[in-house]
Amino acid sequence: ETIINLCLSNKLNSGFLYGPYTPVYGIGIIIIILINKWLDKKKLTKLKKLTITFFINIILLTIIELTGGYLIKYIFHKSLWNYSKLPLHIGKYISIEISIIWGLLSLVYIYWIKNISDKIIHKIPKWITYLSLTIFIIDLIYTMITKIHI
Repeated sequence: ETIINLCLSNKLNSGFLYGPYTPVYGIGIIIIILINKWLDKKKLTKLKKLTITFFINIILLTIIELTGGYLIKYIFHKSLWNYSKLPLHIGKYISIEISIIWGLLSLVYIYWIKNISDKIIHKIPKWITYLSLTIFIIDLIYTMITKIHI
């Protein structure tokens, strides 16, 4: 999304932070990974695991998107997305179409991308991880100090 935003509007960030971070996606990926680990411990057929993963991720990622939309509106008085023009929207921040896409993308991540991303992540030196996390935290704190409107 950050890259698309950069191409379309020449702006690096697409969210509420100053930097090019979108925390809702990070939270979503963590949820996807945790659900996948939990389901790996269950003795399920591949089809059952796939189906349960799909529906649990639809529900949880939709809740994250809804919560994120309302929090950003409440704290920063901004609406960063609006699905009300979609036929199956439920309010402004969620729609059935997008929820299904989140479910499908979670399966794509788990079954095709995760192994590749895990290998790449394990090659990143710890100091880069710590530096990136520090920059993110500084950005988050600075954003809260300068943009908060409760």
